[in-house]
Amino acid sequence: MTNDVLIIGGGIIGLACAVELKLRGANVTVVCRDFTVAASHAAAGMLAPDAENIADAAMLELCRRSLSLYPDWISKLEELTSLNTGYWPCGILAPVYQEAGEKKEFIPNHQSPAYWLDKAAIHEYQPGLGADVVGGWWYPENGQVDNQALVKVLRTAAESLGVVFKDGVTVEAIAQQQGQVIGIQTNIGFLKADHYLLAAGAWTNQLLPLPVSPRKGQMLRLRVPEFVQELPLTRVLFGENIYIVPRRNRSIVLGATSENVGFTPDNTPAGIQSLLQAATRLFPQLADYPIQEMWWGFRPATSDELPILGESHCKNLTLATGHYRNGILLAPVTANLIADVILSKTTDPLLTHFHYSRFQNTPVPTQSSTTTSMLTHPANFTNGHSKNLSLQPAEFNLQDSGLVIAGKTFQSRLMTGTGKYRSIEEMQKSVAASGCQIVTVAVRRVQTNAPGHEGLAEALDWGKIWMLPNTAGCQTAEEAIRVARLGREMAKLLGQEDNNFVKLEVIPDAKYLLPDPIGTLQAAEQLVKEGFAVLPYINADPMLAKRLEELGCATVMPLAAPIGSGQGLKTTANIQIIIENAKVPVVVDAGIGAPSEAAQAMELGADALLINSAIALAENAPAMAYAMGLATVAGRIAYLAGRMPIKNYASASSPLTGTITG
Repeated sequence: MTNDVLIIGGGIIGLACAVELKLRGANVTVVCRDFTVAASHAAAGMLAPDAENIADAAMLELCRRSLSLYPDWISKLEELTSLNTGYWPCGILAPVYQEAGEKKEFIPNHQSPAYWLDKAAIHEYQPGLGADVVGGWWYPENGQVDNQALVKVLRTAAESLGVVFKDGVTVEAIAQQQGQVIGIQTNIGFLKADHYLLAAGAWTNQLLPLPVSPRKGQMLRLRVPEFVQELPLTRVLFGENIYIVPRRNRSIVLGATSENVGFTPDNTPAGIQSLLQAATRLFPQLADYPIQEMWWGFRPATSDELPILGESHCKNLTLATGHYRNGILLAPVTANLIADVILSKTTDPLLTHFHYSRFQNTPVPTQSSTTTSMLTHPANFTNGHSKNLSLQPAEFNLQDSGLVIAGKTFQSRLMTGTGKYRSIEEMQKSVAASGCQIVTVAVRRVQTNAPGHEGLAEALDWGKIWMLPNTAGCQTAEEAIRVARLGREMAKLLGQEDNNFVKLEVIPDAKYLLPDPIGTLQAAEQLVKEGFAVLPYINADPMLAKRLEELGCATVMPLAAPIGSGQGLKTTANIQIIIENAKVPVVVDAGIGAPSEAAQAMELGADALLINSAIALAENAPAMAYAMGLATVAGRIAYLAGRMPIKNYASASSPLTGTITG
């Protein structure tokens, strides 16, 4: 039996697993960098598998199983500590603004009861709702727990049971040999155990190449004024883009934004305003309640928004991460299943749906804020007997942040477009296969429903893809400025309220489609003044690039060759000069026709690529998109690795000493 277990991560998942493992007889140590920044501190504590309308069947089963464990789990913890967790099976009410018939289509078929309330019923059931609420769903088996109280109870329970905590410890690497973890390298030295559990939440990708990234959520707490004698809410309201969670201590939690901004901290006026607007629309009297506090946290989101649970590529390393929005809800079931894996060597069949190997065909890796990750491929997850070499990011020692444009961080360095595809379906598959996070859209063609652009606004998930409106088709600076303003409004209509990006194109040349440097400079100056993050498409002119940077442009985007020509890198010397001088990201745009050329551009030191025609016009567009994604990553890693010097003479690769002579 495994005796010593070391848990990396002191959030709710790490704590829940620590308590369960300790109760089953293991010696447990928890290593935690900063207990206060765990996502569990920043949550609202909803227990809402039904109100969330979880579509994935395995995920729904996991959540409902965990919900059924909650009463006994809470009783056990409160008995161990004599502390209150704030567990409250109060039910959840989900008001809607659209007609009931439309809403019913979204209710999954499962065993939990859900009751539709029409307009009269819901307003009687919950007085004070906004006038435009037309009905809603009542989920009596859902509820809440005070997540901050629960985390404290778990920590207290773990300490009382004898779990050892090492706080303020940063794990720098997981050392591996022959398919085994031999220890973890930390800022206080090398730590060893029989078995290791990775429960590092949003920071997972800094230790293993798993597609877990931070998703920032802003929240705030209101206080029920003293003149309001009775609690105005006694159940959770799960609305559209807002949830309102009343506590019995007369506080009301509002949440939460969902922002793909890396580890960018702090509350923002835009984030808090969006929550207050949605909350007061749903329950208007909240507008007069005082704000008690505001905070933010980082949810650990995987690329498919499902957790990673169970065995890993090392037989003494288990994974429990990527719980995204459901860490509080899934804590008890995760603890039980993980303890079975570690101590009993038994794996529940349900865990097969959450195994890390489902990402082995992911086209492009996620890059963490401190290391460059390799592809999640069998070569990176060998069991020690494979012929493939298993290397972890820390072993490469390649320091690389994400792609930062105008303060926004992206993990993919490949941007794609939406034009020239044979069908919308082909475009959708290609965008997904590329792994890109930024997609450029021609504002004029969407506005006019030009051929190939019908329904484009609905074709992509703009909650996951950052829109880059472009001014394609504009021949003058004045035209480009007008279209840029339309693009910003278009992004807002699609839910990207804070999107001020624009790809600036001023192209009067109908034959060669070369950008006008004077018009581009004039338009950029005005758009920067209006608060746009301007990404100008330009000839590979180092002086023009410098002028645009001085104006305040967010990037410069020199062409490699005439747009759509597929000629490859024809302006290499000038692009190298631009890269050498630029203090903003350099995005090579136009002319790349093959993955080898994409890799070459990244090897020069370009920060990113924008590729459209080479993908859309390929015989198999999704396959080419996948290849371009791989090439972009390969080129970036090669640039960071540093190529060998070019010589004018041969140099033997085999040593000349010790050779057999005579």
